[in-house]
Amino acid sequence: MATVTFDKATRIYPGGDKPAVDALDLHIEDGEFLVLVGPSGCGKSTSLRMLAGLEEVNSGRIMIGDKDVTDVQPKDRDIAMVFQNYALYPHMSVRDNMGFALKIAGTPKEEINKRVQEAAEILDLTEYLERKPKALSGGQRQRVAMGRAIVRKPQVFLMDEPLSNLDAKLRVQTRTQVASLQRRLGVTTVYVTHDQTEALTMGDRIAVLKDGLLQQVGTPAEMYDRPENVFVAGFIGSPAMNLRTFTVEGDAAVLGAARIPLSRATLDAMTDADEGKITIGFRPEGLEVTTDTANTIPIVVDLTEELGSDAFVYGHLEGMNVATTGSVTDDQLVVRVPPRTAPPAGNVIHAHIQPGRQHNFSFSSGIRLPD
Repeated sequence: MATVTFDKATRIYPGGDKPAVDALDLHIEDGEFLVLVGPSGCGKSTSLRMLAGLEEVNSGRIMIGDKDVTDVQPKDRDIAMVFQNYALYPHMSVRDNMGFALKIAGTPKEEINKRVQEAAEILDLTEYLERKPKALSGGQRQRVAMGRAIVRKPQVFLMDEPLSNLDAKLRVQTRTQVASLQRRLGVTTVYVTHDQTEALTMGDRIAVLKDGLLQQVGTPAEMYDRPENVFVAGFIGSPAMNLRTFTVEGDAAVLGAARIPLSRATLDAMTDADEGKITIGFRPEGLEVTTDTANTIPIVVDLTEELGSDAFVYGHLEGMNVATTGSVTDDQLVVRVPPRTAPPAGNVIHAHIQPGRQHNFSFSSGIRLPD
């Protein structure tokens, strides 16, 4: 077990005009489960491959424990990687797949069998040890790939979107198993995903990347409750946070018929670069429908999604022209309401932001402003 440190690590691909990963500064504690998350092309897989030694580090360095591994060969880094596509040998049994790396390393056969048996028990694979991969389900194959990593007893696990090939129900089940397994083993783990739901449910901490730049690092609760900028606010959470640009008039933000009071701290933090505008975010569950029409957000109902235990109203601001091409557009707002309480489409509901649920961001920089 060991810590992992990215010290201003940068990767520029040949012919590239900007870094794929730009001066990444990130410290991962011993035994921590850290999730790297972001949209496609943000640099999360490149960061993982740099740690694995599969990508060159053009500047900066990478540490595993107290050892600088920037120029160390992958086989000498004491890491184990789990890929999206399982990468199992089809002609080998589960037992042979799991023990193959140990066999290549010259580990005695008795030790290999012992480790494979231990890993199989942890992963509930004991009854499948003599099967070939083609006789396994997708979830079982992924567990075999994890077993292959476990038997090596590495200092660090690296996982590159390992659940992407699974169907939705199995993905939910397997992510719970992966998170539980990591906590049981206590091995430092770096997990890459584009799925922010996986990030929120699995990680001790989350690191959000965009265009090769680290946007924010924190616990799932910190990411959800206090995003540091507009990008993180819009990326973390499902349904996504409602984000709109308002014009400041006096001590309130105004957009169409919506009027939202602003605190003195927020107003004082605005600069001339903001041009009298502010970006305000509020999550669907942060809105409360009210009969009071003062200082509220009037929303015209476009459609309602009934999910049994919850319901989501999709609508648009009253007085704003919205061209809808589907169920949701960039101009629509989402409100979570109790099930079977939403009015029919075309009606207007008034909502206000619950105390502590309003997120204010600079219009010019996108950085969070004081509440």
